[in-house]
Amino acid sequence: MSGQSSFEALEKIRRRIRLCDYLVVAQLFLQDNFLMERELAFDDIKPRLLGHWGTCHGINVAYANLKAHFGDDPNFSFILGPGHGFPALNANLWLDGELAKVDTKATRDAKGLAYLCKQFSWPDGFPSHASPLTPGIITEGGELGYALANAYGLSLGHPEKTTAVLIGDGELETATALDSLNLRDLLASENNGRILPILHLNGYKISAPSIYARKSERELMELIRGFGYTPIAIEGDKTEDFQHALAKEVEAPFIIMRTEKGEGGPNRHQEAHQIPLKNPKTDPEELKQLERWLQSYEPAELLAEIITAGEAND
Repeated sequence: MSGQSSFEALEKIRRRIRLCDYLVVAQLFLQDNFLMERELAFDDIKPRLLGHWGTCHGINVAYANLKAHFGDDPNFSFILGPGHGFPALNANLWLDGELAKVDTKATRDAKGLAYLCKQFSWPDGFPSHASPLTPGIITEGGELGYALANAYGLSLGHPEKTTAVLIGDGELETATALDSLNLRDLLASENNGRILPILHLNGYKISAPSIYARKSERELMELIRGFGYTPIAIEGDKTEDFQHALAKEVEAPFIIMRTEKGEGGPNRHQEAHQIPLKNPKTDPEELKQLERWLQSYEPAELLAEIITAGEAND
């Protein structure tokens, strides 16, 4: 790959992450003005704010990089462990047109964007957590700990399959998730598919520090090696580092991605777990904070293609 084409490929991934981060925030907060074509007003904000922001940037980073690496390979699957980060998965499925296959109103245009955002965590709309109604989802989002076991189950008898599974650092504290690491020894076989675990270390579970994010790098690496995996550390959300990790040819890779919880938003760490801004519908300063947050993604540039697509279909 040439230097220029490599740069363009990386920029495409970064752009996708930025767009999906915007779509997450829009889903969490907005009931109107989804394209940010005018100044944000109180009436644009949903009357009840429900959802989780803190883990979403990391989910978008992982999904965008995996999507770029594996492309449209029909034998590749993605399993999301921290299902409370559902607006991130919802954004990516909408962007790829997967959501429209099961919900014809979720079109990849301005109307579909409005539908995506307004219907998130809304009566008779999309749930706040991952749900079996979503393409590719087989468990409820609140059931933390089952993701890795599900990935291994999906691989049984399908050597052609590759399944990436994103595991939250709080999730790994569950007995089910931790014990599922033993499946590497039990199910490693040329008759089964390849599993790519990705541990997302963002430091916190709900409002408390997570155990695995507080371990030393050596201790965490040795723990992962003890289960038969080859740990690959990624510090931060740099696209080139994630792509380099995916390109490594090692036996039983286990990616450890460390990002900051709530990255890109107005708050960090435990304050960012759910809704970082509690009162943007009534507090003028919080409304301005939300507007600056949304505009920081430069939505006019990101959404230009989508708006154009919508106009062409009218």
